[in-house]
Formats: sequence, C-alpha cells, structure tokens
Amino acid sequence: MSSIVVTGADLAQQALDLLKDYEIVYAGKTPTEADLVALCGAHDPVAMIVRYGKVGAAVMDAAPSLKVISKHGSGTDTIDKAAAQARDIEVVAAVGANAAAVAEQALALLLACAKSVVPLDARMHAGHWDKATHKSLELGGRTIGLVGLGAIGLRFARMADALGMRVIGFDPFAKDLPAYVKSVDLETVWRESDAISLHCPLTDDNRGMLNANTLGWCKRGVIVVNTARGGLVDEAALLAAVRSGQVMAAGLDSFAVEPMTAGHPFQGQERIVLSPHIGGVTSDAYVNMGVGAAKNLLAVLACQPALANT
Repeated sequence: MSSIVVTGADLAQQALDLLKDYEIVYAGKTPTEADLVALCGAHDPVAMIVRYGKVGAAVMDAAPSLKVISKHGSGTDTIDKAAAQARDIEVVAAVGANAAAVAEQALALLLACAKSVVPLDARMHAGHWDKATHKSLELGGRTIGLVGLGAIGLRFARMADALGMRVIGFDPFAKDLPAYVKSVDLETVWRESDAISLHCPLTDDNRGMLNANTLGWCKRGVIVVNTARGGLVDEAALLAAVRSGQVMAAGLDSFAVEPMTAGHPFQGQERIVLSPHIGGVTSDAYVNMGVGAAKNLLAVLACQPALANT
C-alpha cells in the first residue's frame, strides 16, 4: 500500500475516508526537516499533505516516489516550489477552504483594534470604569485598504462593505471585482486607508512590504491587520510606528518567526492585539482544508494509476 505523509498529528475523518486506499503517516505537530527526511526515507510516500513545518529539497530527495505535495490550506510559502518543479513534483493548495474562517478573524482583529476591546477588558477586570474618558473609533464611512483580493480578501471586503466602509484594494491578478471594491495601486492603499488588512501570499517580491517607508506614507492613526503571512511586515518598523502613534493599533495573527517565543517585543504592547496564527483554525475550516488537500492530491495521483494502486 502506498503511503502519504501528513506534516501534522491528525487529519479530518472526512479526508481520511477519501484516502482510505493509502497508508497515512503522521509527522506530529512540530516536525523538523530531520523528522520529515526520516519519515520519507522510511515510507517513500507518493504524496504529502503539508500542515506544519517546511518541505524543502532534502525532504523531497528522501522520497523518490513523491508525485504531489498538497497544502492543507492556501499558503504554499513553506514549500520549496522551485525544488518541487525541478523534481517534477506538483504543488497544490486548498485555495478558499479556510476563507470564511480567516476573513472572520481579520474582522475580529479590526474591530478589537477600533473598539479597544482588549485594553478596555483588562481595565474592567481591574475594577476601572472608563466611560467618561474613552472614545472608540467608528468604522462606518472610513476607508479599508486590502492587499490581496482572493477568496479571503473578497470575503473580508464584503464584511467591511456591510459595515459601511469604503473598500479599496490592490491585487494585480484579481478580475471581475464586485462593485463595492475599488481597484487601486499599492501606493493608494497606503495613502488613503484608515485601516489596512493584508490578504496576499508571501513572495520574494513582497517580503517586508509594510515597512518604515510605506508606514510613513499612511495616514497617522491607521489600523493594521495581518492574517496572511508575518514576512509581509517589517516587525521592528511596525512596533516603532505603534509606539509613535503613526499606527493607532495593530491586529496580528501571523509573525515572521513562529511560534512566537517569550520576550518578543510585541508582547505587552497594549495597542497590538495578538493571536497565534489561528485565523484558519475552526472546526469547519479543518474539515474543508483536509478534504480539499485530499481531493487535490488524488486528482494529481489519478494521472499516476500504477502508483495509486500499488
């Protein structure tokens, strides 16, 4: 029986049902490259489902029968796609499977920032009543700038439109946008937005796109939300902008280095709301991503009937 390595500790039962003709090998919640190389060497999988960790050339070389790497989600930046292409290994992603979950997390972070949910909660629990001194930000009528208008970005755009926000966005690949989304260039996003939300994949071209320079172009008091990839943001520049007041607040679900460790400079910052990259982690998205990853790899393996049935 051919095997499939899952770089995680589990997979939705609905996905396992689709993969019943294969041996499923789990790598655990925090697999290292050495772990994956060892597993691939022992099982020579025909496919991998990537949940956690990185898959590079060394892992691929340890699995000579590997035909497809399927992402449990939409972001494939943890997979060395150039190495995969050089080895005729197809890389596929469950695009849109967690769109609702991530868009809702982005909205939660936006509202938490605008309404000072976290600091007010802490003050209340400490026995304070700040009604006479606190003013929150009203989002209706303000401009939200989106970077990335794929499944997640457009879902979030619909929510922002429902709040009465003006929605502008940059995405060179987006087509047939809804009437409530105005397509603009990236500089316009920085300059005109009262809040900015990132929904694009991480590439070599956009790494650190939100930096001291681009933050300086923004309106003073802008809100920044990132539920995409931590590498899109220059974290030191964002921290400085929050401390100076250039950024009113930031809501972050992804970080340059994950997991975040004790002593990170974002920790303890009242106007930075943090969540541990769980935007796409809901019970529904877990099933959708697992089923999507399974269907995608089976579609590729369908072109390899001899391998699929060995």
